[in-house]
Amino acid sequence: MTDGAWEFWIDRGGTFTDVVAQSPDGQLITHKLLSQNPERYRDAAVQGIADIRGGDTRPIGAVKMGTTVATNALLERKGEAVLLMITSGFADLLQIGYQTRPRLFELHIRRPDLLYSRVAEVPERLDAGGAVITALDEVATRAALQSAHDAGLRAVAVALLHGYLDPVHEVRVGALAAEIGFSQISLSHQVSRLAKLVSRGDTTVVDAYLSPILRRYVDQVAGALDCGRLLFMQSNGGLTDARRFQGKDAILSGPAGGMVGMVKTAEAAGYTRLIGFDMGGTSTDVSHYAGVYERSFETEVAGVRMRAPMMDIHTVAAGGGSICQFRDGRFQVGPESAGADPGPACYRRGGPLTVTDCNVMLGTLNPDHFPAVFGPGGDQPLDGAVVRARFADLAAEVAQATGAPPRSPEDMARGFLRIAVDNMANAIKKISIQRGHDVTGYTLQCFGGAGGQHACLVAD
Repeated sequence: MTDGAWEFWIDRGGTFTDVVAQSPDGQLITHKLLSQNPERYRDAAVQGIADIRGGDTRPIGAVKMGTTVATNALLERKGEAVLLMITSGFADLLQIGYQTRPRLFELHIRRPDLLYSRVAEVPERLDAGGAVITALDEVATRAALQSAHDAGLRAVAVALLHGYLDPVHEVRVGALAAEIGFSQISLSHQVSRLAKLVSRGDTTVVDAYLSPILRRYVDQVAGALDCGRLLFMQSNGGLTDARRFQGKDAILSGPAGGMVGMVKTAEAAGYTRLIGFDMGGTSTDVSHYAGVYERSFETEVAGVRMRAPMMDIHTVAAGGGSICQFRDGRFQVGPESAGADPGPACYRRGGPLTVTDCNVMLGTLNPDHFPAVFGPGGDQPLDGAVVRARFADLAAEVAQATGAPPRSPEDMARGFLRIAVDNMANAIKKISIQRGHDVTGYTLQCFGGAGGQHACLVAD
């Protein structure tokens, strides 16, 4: 019993939102809907709660939510435009980073895209003991902030040399940014108060890049719900109040909840050595468990370094909604995702071909067994005909570009699926075999909307 109040547990993914509710009389109810469907509702979590409650006016005691809003924004590089303010002489420090080369023998090195849109040097300097060597030049700092604000930037990340020892200059730069009108101000001594300017700066930029998107989402949900407590899952596997939910702690919000659930369900079935395979609509998250939760404090997600406590989960941009295309003379899957709007081609919203469409094409996803929640009215089944037509068009395009005979739509779908499965299998190798674990003694625990469709292929 829930003391006369509703309780809701929500997983808001990039493509689907899943809602589990406990009614005031103790009944468990589940509901699933597209994360984005602008013609029918503004937010899937709020709509899911409304659908389940119907006209029930009894209060909501708590809403606990895991969300991939921040994860997907990072994977798809759709965060806020950020101004980086860094000590004079270090403008290119985060671009240089630690000069690591993940693939040592690669001749053409592609650096990950920088998250900040603009960088400005701050005339100031502290020594290694935190004492002021060069006082902050407020006039120059204000001018740099004003120029960025005039250019339309509203988020600023401030990371100054030795600012973790004495944040006096960072605090003042933050105050100037607030006076000018920046709505998101991330100061490195608040975000990650530790030595190493590169890690501290990267984490601060991530926080400034994602927090505005997260704040808009949290405010939207909080404004639409009248509930006792609104809690969000953090990357470290713990819940926090909505008002304290920050960008740097939200990267693995959804996946961390999945990992906790994975361990509880597997242990109930008698398994304690697990490889987690969580495939959703936008990304696939893989994890290793051998009796204890593995956490990391410095990690890299989608090519972005950050320092924040989080579950040790490896994320790749390969999900059911990952876009399949022929580009630069080769088949490519992701990292772009069709999301829920427009979604895959089979969703009847004019979307591109995706991994989900490959499964429809090959018959591993049967439209007859899927709920009729697609199309503009949200009442139609998956469209298998448009998938076949689109794959046939793409086969003709590939044949024309390569001079090879046209391939069948099924063959095209198999090719894209093989690429997606290789990406996911490589991710599992990275967190298991490459760390010295013998995976032959492990159980592959698959979950997520698309996990079951691909688990056997990944295992093979």
